[in-house]
Amino acid sequence: MVGWLQDTVAIVTGGGSGLGRALTERFVAEGAKVGVLEKSPEKLAKLEADLGDAVVAVQGDVTSYADNVRVVTETVERFGRLDTFVGNAAIWDFSTKLVDMPESTLDKLFDEMFHVNVKGYLLGARAAVHELVKTGGSVIFTLSNAAYYPGGGGPLYTASKHAVMGLVKELAFEFAPKVRVNGVAPGGMITDLRGPGALGLDEVTIASVPLGDLAKLCSPLGVLPEPADYTGHYVLLASKKNSSTATGTVINCDGGLGVRGLAEVAGGLDL
Repeated sequence: MVGWLQDTVAIVTGGGSGLGRALTERFVAEGAKVGVLEKSPEKLAKLEADLGDAVVAVQGDVTSYADNVRVVTETVERFGRLDTFVGNAAIWDFSTKLVDMPESTLDKLFDEMFHVNVKGYLLGARAAVHELVKTGGSVIFTLSNAAYYPGGGGPLYTASKHAVMGLVKELAFEFAPKVRVNGVAPGGMITDLRGPGALGLDEVTIASVPLGDLAKLCSPLGVLPEPADYTGHYVLLASKKNSSTATGTVINCDGGLGVRGLAEVAGGLDL
């Protein structure tokens, strides 16, 4: 059976674990070859061992333009083209409220969050765009329910994901008509998503949060999806045949939070 992405080539940032790893596996299953930009050499080694010649693994940091250029260059050298760039790597602020952020680290915390979650996407898109023009390809950014509603993170994470919503729209306008730009806004899932070093959370993962209980409380579907459950939305947007009219679009697939909204009430400001 021919997959939706047969004979195409994609890049996924943060592709060594969690949603990024699930995307890499799904794209390969749909017939694509995939370049992965990932910080962890251990995760890259596992990816290469599991997926073999279907991937090219590049160790680097999404906040480095040179590393973004390197993954594009190595992917095109190996596979001959680039059809889709998926900006996916991110960090979460563990819903830290503004009043709980130490004043001494607020500047560093802001820079860290926005450099990964926003600048990383910009650098990746800039590095990839000329190759995408050659194939009439597309860019896909990972957003979040926090791009639509408060309570999915603290003010920095929420603001960063709203910023990515703006990037989708602006880059769709700028890259048209040759390159489509879209996004996917998943809800919660258990992954290796970590926090900012400025809060001492760079070794803490979202798995430490009782997301299963929160899903039952907040989601009309009442379940906590696996990362793989979100990957079909990316496949659709990456498939030129099946989404040729979609640009500037974000698929909101957060389990229906907009139907019910977040049930937890913040309870007011407590200084």
